[in-house]
Amino acid sequence: MANSFYFYDLETSGINSRSSRIMQFGGQRTDLNIKPIGEPDNFLIKLTPDILPEPDAILITGITPQITLQDGIREVEFLKYFHQQIALPDTIFVGFNSVRFDDEFVRNLNYRNFFDAYEWQWQQGRSKWDMLDVSRMTRALRPDDINWPFASDGKPSNKLDLLAKVNNLVHDQAHDALSDVNATIELAKLIKQKQPKLFSYLLNMRNKQKIEELISKPEAFVYSSGRYESDYLKTTVAVCVATHPTQKGTIFVYDLRHDPKNLAKKTAVEIADLLFKYKFNEGEERLPIKQMQFNHCPAVAPLSVLDEASKERLKLDMNIIEKNAKALMAQSDLSNKIQEAVKINEKTKQVSFIIDTTDVDSQLYDGFFNDSDKNKMRTVRAADKNSLADLNLDFADSRLDKLLMLYKARQYPESLNPTEQTEWEKYRKIRLLQGDDQSSFARYFKRINELSLKGDLTQDQIYLLEELKLYGESIAPM
Repeated sequence: MANSFYFYDLETSGINSRSSRIMQFGGQRTDLNIKPIGEPDNFLIKLTPDILPEPDAILITGITPQITLQDGIREVEFLKYFHQQIALPDTIFVGFNSVRFDDEFVRNLNYRNFFDAYEWQWQQGRSKWDMLDVSRMTRALRPDDINWPFASDGKPSNKLDLLAKVNNLVHDQAHDALSDVNATIELAKLIKQKQPKLFSYLLNMRNKQKIEELISKPEAFVYSSGRYESDYLKTTVAVCVATHPTQKGTIFVYDLRHDPKNLAKKTAVEIADLLFKYKFNEGEERLPIKQMQFNHCPAVAPLSVLDEASKERLKLDMNIIEKNAKALMAQSDLSNKIQEAVKINEKTKQVSFIIDTTDVDSQLYDGFFNDSDKNKMRTVRAADKNSLADLNLDFADSRLDKLLMLYKARQYPESLNPTEQTEWEKYRKIRLLQGDDQSSFARYFKRINELSLKGDLTQDQIYLLEELKLYGESIAPM
């Protein structure tokens, strides 16, 4: 039984959770009435010399690599605190867009440092929740007594800084981890106070079994997601059309605002081309189908939540919804075509992976570690810099052998012998310099120069770019 929330936020060196790193971690525990418990957590985490941050990210956060090296702690030091003091039993981890962003970074952080990547969010009564989709569904279904912002283009927006501004919530500094945590806490309090029934319902619906009970029926439901248009407040009526052929707890849902007649003509190959495409040009065809994972806390509700005001607000014509649902049911082979499309996509990804990457940092999702390897991972975590130097473990999973070398070099560089130091420098040279004008180093300095030429830079931004240039020069491989 959950007994506390732990609100948290990250500032990172970039947006890719596999190749980028956490630079700041902020968090605050509260009780279930969202009253703070204890002091907040606020850590800077040292960047290691095989990582170049994205200059654009640093201009947003203002956190330079030099600051993390001066005032931060190592990843392994942070993780020991995290597992002892933060990931307590019966904790609900909460963030704002944390399921798709922050959680991924924490999983990869654990993976790189020989901790289990998943147990911190599900064992011993722990769970997760995300206030972004809660905000979306609240705006769509029960917006009363809360101010809702619009972006500069006039479209509805659910950005945290805008929500804080229009509701006079405490938010001292956007893109500071602890400040964003405080704003998320205040937003959660506001929604809980103004719409307690919806807040309680969505809190209970973070459970994947409850989501499955609602979604897996051949019945339509209300669904709020960033995938849907802001003109409809990111909310539609959807229905499950297929289960994932290999991933349990993953399904595909259809947006019933759209007539499915064109879908009937498409082959599995055509569906695969569109279903897994990430970038579309304006006017380019998109499928009204999206993947949903039960363990991602999707904001879903039965159709009974739709009152007349909600239907009008969401521009829902229920006659069209029902008509499209009937036409969709007539396509008896759609589920099979979607499943075949998934298999086609997975084959393509496997070929691409073999060609494009041998980087162990990117291989978290290549499989689970067995119990024997987990025991050896505990041995690694328990070792200090002296015993780590002589550690020789026969891992069943080859990823762990590669990770051990990197773990020693990144977290305990003083434990490396001369041969290992040479291997570490060779690794850094490949990672940073391979690819000539397309190398990480070349792209890093090119982007710094591009940003430096902008005419509207503030003095702070000019300083940050100079610091980034100095940092890049300081870690250049010999």
